[in-house]
Amino acid sequence: MIVVFYYTQSGQALDVAKRICQPLAEAGTEVVWRPIIPQQAYPFPWNKYEFFDSFPETRLGMPPSGIQPLDFSGIEKAELVMIVGQSWFLSPSLPLQSFFENEQVKAYLEGKKVVFVNACRNMWLMTGRAVKAYLHEIKACQVGHIVLQDTAPNLISALTIVRWLLYGKKQSSWLLPAAGVRKADIEDASRFGDIIKIAIEKNDFQHLQPQLLSAGAIDYKPSILLLEKAGHRMFGHWAHFIRKRGGFRDPRRRTRVNLFFYYLLVVLFVVSPFAQLFFYLTYPLHCVGKHKREDCYIESNN
Repeated sequence: MIVVFYYTQSGQALDVAKRICQPLAEAGTEVVWRPIIPQQAYPFPWNKYEFFDSFPETRLGMPPSGIQPLDFSGIEKAELVMIVGQSWFLSPSLPLQSFFENEQVKAYLEGKKVVFVNACRNMWLMTGRAVKAYLHEIKACQVGHIVLQDTAPNLISALTIVRWLLYGKKQSSWLLPAAGVRKADIEDASRFGDIIKIAIEKNDFQHLQPQLLSAGAIDYKPSILLLEKAGHRMFGHWAHFIRKRGGFRDPRRRTRVNLFFYYLLVVLFVVSPFAQLFFYLTYPLHCVGKHKREDCYIESNN
């Protein structure tokens, strides 16, 4: 048996999970689905201000509400748990954070083998690190990490994700491609299910992550991840700055939230192209191979 806990707004994360699990279901493995439902719903498409108002709590790991009770009956002896979600503001989405902080979830995941699947734009590193930390704290055993990301260039994907999140327009239009993970990449995600199926059959999860990586489970883009690391630090300063004016949905912080929005526009469309150019000019200094091993592999299984 494999249990899939998932959070999705647009349906993309669920599509990814279903495709990964398809080979398992076809082979006769029981796949049990458990949606993660926040107590406080988040809109989709988003209102621009509501979306950016969720930033401080997302970055600081302070979800404003919990999740609806989950049904753990009949899944106590699952051979594998898959957690599927997304990144918001270079961090796990608020519903994912609420999931990991839930006491029943912590008790259930203790000792369980876990694969984390992130369906995101193109910045997944800090989310992956946060999930590793959550799982380590509750004594779960992470055995896999899969990232399906938007393959469009950074600035193009920024435009398409905003169009999708705020206006609900996913399909291609004018010169912009469709937003999110490509349909072909979602369809091809079944190859990861084939690898997971063999690991379950052999009861050998020690080599699962290297095998997933060999199949392309993570497309490592060092220049983008350098931007993410720098952005994550700056986001921390901005999050604290906004929180000084109040908590989630406090109208007193509206001006600071709007300032953050304009800051983000400047960083994305003015600063980031030069930062990427600087990265490539100084490529030998960045020890990319060392960082790739740290970022993609799971230490407990090496």
